[in-house]
Amino acid sequence: MPSSKYADAIRRYYATDENLRIHDETHEKYAVPKRDFACWALETLDWQGNEAVLDIGAGRGGYFTRLIDLAPGISYYALDLSQYMLVNHPAAACLTLSDAMKLPYADQAFDVVMANHVLYHLEDIDGGLEEIKRVLKPGGKMLAATNSIHTMPELQVLIRRAIVLLSSNGAAQAHPPGLPSDAFALENGTRMLARHFFAVVRHDLPSQLVFTEIEPAIAYLESMRGLRQQSLPDDVEWDNMMLIMRQQIAQLIQLMGKLEISQMSGMLIASDRGGFIQEFVERGQNQ
Repeated sequence: MPSSKYADAIRRYYATDENLRIHDETHEKYAVPKRDFACWALETLDWQGNEAVLDIGAGRGGYFTRLIDLAPGISYYALDLSQYMLVNHPAAACLTLSDAMKLPYADQAFDVVMANHVLYHLEDIDGGLEEIKRVLKPGGKMLAATNSIHTMPELQVLIRRAIVLLSSNGAAQAHPPGLPSDAFALENGTRMLARHFFAVVRHDLPSQLVFTEIEPAIAYLESMRGLRQQSLPDDVEWDNMMLIMRQQIAQLIQLMGKLEISQMSGMLIASDRGGFIQEFVERGQNQ
């Protein structure tokens, strides 16, 4: 997808919080096992409790409330490109409307920078990582939540079948539209971070979405429309694809009693010498 079109799609997608609301409600109701992902993600780091923290792409502040419970002594700052999203953030005094590519903060200002489910939206991911590293203290840590490139394989199979039926290009050219997170997933994100940081640690959290009714599954798919339909083949319309998706999902639920979609999300933690790698670095320096 051309970067200009994708940037426009991102702005439209986050113009309201409707899509994120559907996403969050779907995971609350249908995820197995039940797990608060934001809490799990934050607990992958050993917090001291007095860190200066920057939350990039903070949105409605889902990480803020959990972080304050976990480490109430932190100094919290948040940034997002969508004014509408920040309106709903509970830490109104700490918010900045700005671009992640041009962080309005001094060099070495933060102990921790969080960029959760946001880096894959950047046009220049390496440039964004350089900017994050600029505002991190020398011993600081970066946290980046994202998905595996192999997440939701069952959904991808169903989409590919629908495209095969609709496209004139044949099965060999029928590739389902990739997820936005594929640009910075657990797999390639680890390699990208390794270009900028001394060490990277990956934590995985597998789960499933289990639907026993059609409509919640369709609503979940429709919430992705703004970010995925531009990647469909030119001769495939989203609405036509969704008609076939509805038929496939209905058949699966009728035959199997449910539709199971496997998910893999996780957290990447990167640092030059802070926290989880401090002992290793010190041992190497003393040899």
